[in-house]
Parts: sequence; C-alpha cells; structure tokens
Amino acid sequence: MRSTSRSLLVVGAIAAAVVVSAMPAQAQVATASRVVLAAGHVDVVDVEYEDGALEIGVHDETVEPGVEREPDDVLFKVKREAQTTVPADPAFGFLGAAGVPVWILPEAQNESLLWPGLSTEELEAGVFSGDTVTLTLVRVVGPGQLAVFTEDAVGQPNVLVDSGDGTPDAIGLSVGDHLHANWAFDQPGTYTVKVKATARLVASGQRISSETVNLRFAVKP
Repeated sequence: MRSTSRSLLVVGAIAAAVVVSAMPAQAQVATASRVVLAAGHVDVVDVEYEDGALEIGVHDETVEPGVEREPDDVLFKVKREAQTTVPADPAFGFLGAAGVPVWILPEAQNESLLWPGLSTEELEAGVFSGDTVTLTLVRVVGPGQLAVFTEDAVGQPNVLVDSGDGTPDAIGLSVGDHLHANWAFDQPGTYTVKVKATARLVASGQRISSETVNLRFAVKP
C-alpha cells in the first residue's frame, strides 16, 4: 500500500541514477534529464488532492518501494515488442486499416512491456461531486495518433480516447479507483500527451483543475 503522505519526488540525474542502479536495465534506465520507464507497472496519471489543489503525478512501481515522480522527469518507452497489427474486426477501425502496424501497451499485464494505469486511489469519497474527477486529454503532439481503450469480456473495444477524431477527450474516473487500458500509437516516434484533471467540490460547488502536464512516450519502430 502507498503512504497517504506522499509528496511529488523531483528526480534529478544523480538521484535517478541511484534509483536505477537497483533495477534491471530493461525496466528502467536514466537519461541526462529523465528516467526512462520501459517495463513494469506505472500509473502514468496519478491524481491527488492536496492543500486544496488537484495534482497529477506519475506513480512508479517499477522500483521497490514505489515512488512518485513529476511527469516532466519521466519518459515512457514503448518497446518494439509492443508492435502488432490492427485486427480485421471493423470495431477496431479507430486504430487504422486492418493489418497495418500499431504499437500497443496492453490493458492486461505483459511483463516485457510497460503496464500503464490511471489512478485516483488517493482521493477520498465525499469530496468531489459524484465522487468523480474528469481526466481530459487536451492534445497529442507527435507523428501519429493515440487511442486509449478497454476491451469487454468478448474482446470488443470501448474507446476512451481517440486523438484521431479530434481532441480534447475526457475520461470520467471514480475516486479511490484504478484503471488499466490499452494505449495504442499508430506511428513510431516521440509523443507528448497533454492532460489535466478537473472536479467540482461538494462543499463549495467550486470547479477546480490541475495544471496541464505533459506525458512523454517514445515509440520504437
């Protein structure tokens, strides 16, 4: 379990190198300015509410114990092993034409790949209207499109985000929850995904918003 008294960990190059030395090279490496996460569980969006403000961090569980990182300190690596092809099922047409390449970080854990989650586990019930916060994908900057989707028991997709049909896109997240989904990129290259969280306070009716943060993904061809 994570401590409820966490604060965002500002990771410089020296601190990152110390953390990385305890991890397998394939799971995490350090660059001059960012920690590169390539395999294992990480909440790419971890929403918290502290001192009257919503915050978005990255909860990194590729290390033990897990740590909270600033989004700007992290690069998420989508390895070559994530490459697959778009299914022939027309329901997956939002990913592109059947048979073309697509790079997917899967909803179900694959130990060779990054397993990205969305977390509101630190948010308490009764604080926000409807006990929900809204995660908005503001914009995707990169060589291609991003789709985030889940699959039902029979393998049919439920699309949460599709930058291919325009942004912003919004995802409603229940407080105290944790969500995994498929993150699909249709071209290799580097992507910047801009996201923010919003909610309405029960006590005052005030609508509050986090700062917009940048999630960076590097998709390997």
